[in-house]
Amino acid sequence: MPSLAPLPSGPGPSGQVPTTSRGAAFRGLFSAAIAVLLAFAIAGILILVSGKNPFVAYWALLRGAFGSTDSVTFALNKSTPYILAGVGVAICFRARVINIGSEGQIAVGGVAASWIALNVPDLPSAVLVPLATIGGALAGAAWASIAALMRLKRGVHEVLGTLLSNFVGVLLVSEVLHGSMGEPGAGFPQSPLFPQGAWLQPLFEGSDLHAGILLAVLAVVACHLLLWHTPLGFRIRLLGSSDRAAAYAGVSVARTVLSVMLLAGALSGIAGAVEVLGVHFRLIQGFSQGFGFNAVAVALLAALNPVAVLPAGLFFGFLEAGALAMQREVGVQSSLVYVIQGLTMVFVLCALAINSKQQRV
Repeated sequence: MPSLAPLPSGPGPSGQVPTTSRGAAFRGLFSAAIAVLLAFAIAGILILVSGKNPFVAYWALLRGAFGSTDSVTFALNKSTPYILAGVGVAICFRARVINIGSEGQIAVGGVAASWIALNVPDLPSAVLVPLATIGGALAGAAWASIAALMRLKRGVHEVLGTLLSNFVGVLLVSEVLHGSMGEPGAGFPQSPLFPQGAWLQPLFEGSDLHAGILLAVLAVVACHLLLWHTPLGFRIRLLGSSDRAAAYAGVSVARTVLSVMLLAGALSGIAGAVEVLGVHFRLIQGFSQGFGFNAVAVALLAALNPVAVLPAGLFFGFLEAGALAMQREVGVQSSLVYVIQGLTMVFVLCALAINSKQQRV
């Protein structure tokens, strides 16, 4: 399987980043910026064809995303699961492990966190919230390990295993909400409201911004350090660069594959826990849909760089936050943001393919 992106060589003996690493990082950021600009340009043409002014539409989009404290808060909360799941996907892809199962991992993480929140209500908030979050992380890691073990034990490619597990994970949410975790008499499949001790508290008084964004930033920093400053990170980069080099260096493929899948699953499980504990305060059907697949797009937009996942995730979150304002003020459908996201990914993948072809030449 060809490498998804050129892998930088990392810090040299003196601790400085070599020129090749800086060049690869710059090319990745430049490609992402060009992809975003092209996507907006083509979407602008579509807006113009529909009879609307693209400049007015994009100005409304900006105002909707940044025009008020509530808008920024909504965008940051929206970005949090993208960043958490996206950085895990990026680590997997760096090892050439194609994990596209974040959707299901987020779903089961939310189920586990919800079960703990509803069944252990007497604990103080300082204990219950971390316990529910850890439960979500363990559930997400366990769910991801199924696809990893299917690959290692039975030779089933992780693309198939993780893709199919998404549907099972989403259906699991529906199953538990129509069973013991559902709220009796509710008109929509949802659990009872969590006790307030299980709510992820806001960072500021009177604000809806929850602490999940801090977890997302911490995950980005931790994964960057893991990738560039630990033996596991070296094994991940070596396996992603060359199977032969990894085998020559004695890297255990099975151990590395299982490690990155568990890590990605745990981060996605935390994303699910944060979403139910900090946004909905209950488990609802469909809460995870869209996050996992967009996390793959976020990782690719970031050129598989854990640090770049942060702005890439924020880009997706703020884009979606401004979509409703654009529809309300200009009449441009909010679904246009999905067109922009899709076009961005098309151009990013084209850039990756061109870089890969140039490397082979």
